[in-house]
Amino acid sequence: MAEVRAATAASVAAANLGENNISEQPLEEEEEEQQESRRPKATAFKQQRLPAWQPILTAGTVLPTFFIIGIIFIPLGIGLLITSENVHELQLDYTECTQEPYQDGNVTVNSSLPCSQYVLNMSNLGTFCNCKVQFEITENFAGPVYLYYGLTNYYQNHRRYVRSRDDYQLTGDKTESVSQLSEYCEPFRETTVPGTNTTLPVAPCGAISNSFFNDSISLTYLGVHNNMNTPVPVKYNDIAWTTDKSTKFNNPSGYNHSVAFEGTYHPPNWHKFVYELDPDDPDNNGYENEDFIVWMRTAALPYFRKLYRRIDHQTNSIFEHSLPDGLYEANIQYAYPVTMFEGTKRIIISTSSWLGGKNIFLGVAYIVTGSLCILFGCIFLCIHLKHGKREPALAQVTYNRHGDLTALS
Repeated sequence: MAEVRAATAASVAAANLGENNISEQPLEEEEEEQQESRRPKATAFKQQRLPAWQPILTAGTVLPTFFIIGIIFIPLGIGLLITSENVHELQLDYTECTQEPYQDGNVTVNSSLPCSQYVLNMSNLGTFCNCKVQFEITENFAGPVYLYYGLTNYYQNHRRYVRSRDDYQLTGDKTESVSQLSEYCEPFRETTVPGTNTTLPVAPCGAISNSFFNDSISLTYLGVHNNMNTPVPVKYNDIAWTTDKSTKFNNPSGYNHSVAFEGTYHPPNWHKFVYELDPDDPDNNGYENEDFIVWMRTAALPYFRKLYRRIDHQTNSIFEHSLPDGLYEANIQYAYPVTMFEGTKRIIISTSSWLGGKNIFLGVAYIVTGSLCILFGCIFLCIHLKHGKREPALAQVTYNRHGDLTALS
């Protein structure tokens, strides 16, 4: 009986052992498959067998490189700096310009109210403040001359602000319902028409278009002795990028602009429809308005300028070749508030060069980089002359006849 029990136990144990062997085999196969799947393919790139060249940095290669970079960069930086200094530029801050006298019925009102406060008054919403700022140009600005407006402390590079637009709408896709507009346009995606319960899609939608710069600026030449009153002719075309105007901004197809934009409403901060931006020039109206296109190209920094007008150097005029020296007056229709976010507004009159506008950063950067290379090159040369000619310690040892290392005497 005992022998039967022993035989039964042995057979059970053998059966269990067989099951364990069977169950372990798939696990081992899975592990092998996983290891094979993690093994890089036998290619020259993955097995790091590609031919490579690793430079050996020695004093003979590093020191000449430092001096060559310095010798090239310093004259190049001086040239860039001179080019930038030859650009004439004048900046005029008009944030706190004072309101001009105006007619209230038959009474002339002399107001000393800053226009920055005028536009913050909700009762003046939809109107503008007239102000004038006189300035002097002490030397001729040789053409071509450009007129810019500049804003400070204005963060157009904010992620939500940059995304708040609908590019399909701006390319001329007609949006007849709010659902067709990008959700990034919120909260300027739809609006309720005043006096009704009708909700219409905003054209153009988004925060960028809603904050469109709407000051108007014109210049008057008063002469050297303040004895003239000549308006400075300007051009409003060719101020936007050609690719933007031809590709990214197109009006919807329609008999006229009012029909093309039918079923839409202007942004909340606007007081006119998009097809009323320039009704005198159909090619500069709607989404194709160049002032609007320039504004929609957001700036990367909080202190920026945008091209507003080009001086028209008309033939047989005093502005044919330049903007002459003398007194000038800037006539401003002030409507854009900036003091609420501690910003400022300015007018910039500038010439240009092959390098662009006036900017000394690139020239200074080249000069500083070249000077540092010369300085570090001299320091490394002194270190090399003093410590760089010692023989390696390995050359001072040899083997004796027993195979042991011994130092040479």
